[in-house]
Amino acid sequence: MTDRPRIVIVGGGFGGLECAQRLARSQADVIVLDRQNHHCFQPLLYQVATATLSPADVAWPIRTILQKSANTQVLMANVTGVDVDARRVLTEDGAFDYDILVLASGATHSYFGHDDWAPFAPGLKRIDDATAIRKAILLSFEKAELAADEAERRRHLTFVVVGGGPTGVEMAGAIANVAHEALPADFRNFDPRQAQILLIEAGPRLLTVFPENLSAYAARTLKTMGVTVMTGVSVTDIGRDYVEAGDQRIEAGAVIWAAGVKASPAAVWLGAAADRSGRVMVESDLTIPGNRQIFVIGDTAAVRAEAGLVPGIAPAAKQMGAYVAEVIKARLAGADAPPAFSYSHAGDLATIGRRVAIVKLDRFELTGFIAWLFWSLAHVYFLITLRNRIAVAFTWAWDYVTFGRRARLITHLDEPPP
Repeated sequence: MTDRPRIVIVGGGFGGLECAQRLARSQADVIVLDRQNHHCFQPLLYQVATATLSPADVAWPIRTILQKSANTQVLMANVTGVDVDARRVLTEDGAFDYDILVLASGATHSYFGHDDWAPFAPGLKRIDDATAIRKAILLSFEKAELAADEAERRRHLTFVVVGGGPTGVEMAGAIANVAHEALPADFRNFDPRQAQILLIEAGPRLLTVFPENLSAYAARTLKTMGVTVMTGVSVTDIGRDYVEAGDQRIEAGAVIWAAGVKASPAAVWLGAAADRSGRVMVESDLTIPGNRQIFVIGDTAAVRAEAGLVPGIAPAAKQMGAYVAEVIKARLAGADAPPAFSYSHAGDLATIGRRVAIVKLDRFELTGFIAWLFWSLAHVYFLITLRNRIAVAFTWAWDYVTFGRRARLITHLDEPPP
């Protein structure tokens, strides 16, 4: 490192990486801090959780991604706070001085005040989450094969997904595909198609970011796939092997949480104003009020747009990362800053199951197989490397023809399932 300005980026997700890559040739030293050594393509984590893809298909070492950026250093460190007055980022392994700080520390699961549910209903944000859920799902089928009576088998074959947003819909549909298409020939004591998949949503309908007609299409499609859709039903308790929802107690082999997220504690680190989800309220240039040296982007930031707050999705984070990089480069060059950040929404996509999806692009809507092809191409395009694009495309094509799930591995048996 040199005596040039030091830019510290916290987080190797979509926003942080985009910012770092665009600062590769800037007249500054860049440090990227992340508690993981890899970038994870979160939109496809549910396919790791349901044994379609392996972790290596959706994750890449951050060092490899940024290895050609000579001015960039990648450090694996868990950030614990920010000393705003001293301009230092605090980690479990020491402190790092900064001239400019970019917080892209993402979001985690929100259990709406019931964090005691977390051990029994894992969410889906990291590779570890996906492999833990995969283990829980596959173990449930294995236990069903060993079950001594029908009631025990029925419990192991009941899967509950809490939350009717894109992640919940995708998880429920993928579990149904596993049970109905990938596993029937593998077991002898029961038919995996007997599995009961329940999708529970507290609101009046699924996929509220989509128009009502597409939301209704998704619900109808899930029902034809054998998924029981429960809307307008709130979960009141979750424990080991059960969920209480409305006036029902549901015995379950695996429970997956997809109902809510909350921002990282960046607002607490900064002592900054935040919204109800913990996202930092930022200015139009994505800095925090009263401090032009600190930017907050991605899921950590509450950014105003014409239609409300910018959604916490990958394209939005990438746009923020690119914008902040341009602002920083303008400062370093002594040039005028670009105009205020403006978010461009490309559309909404969600897959419901094998060969079925919904797409909303402005006034343009797609459903069914054509939508699934569009969804697939879009996701393959946004994967980081050519190798992963080829691997994922081949896997999807092979699974489409064979109904297979090549990543059906149960690992870490010495650890208790969630």
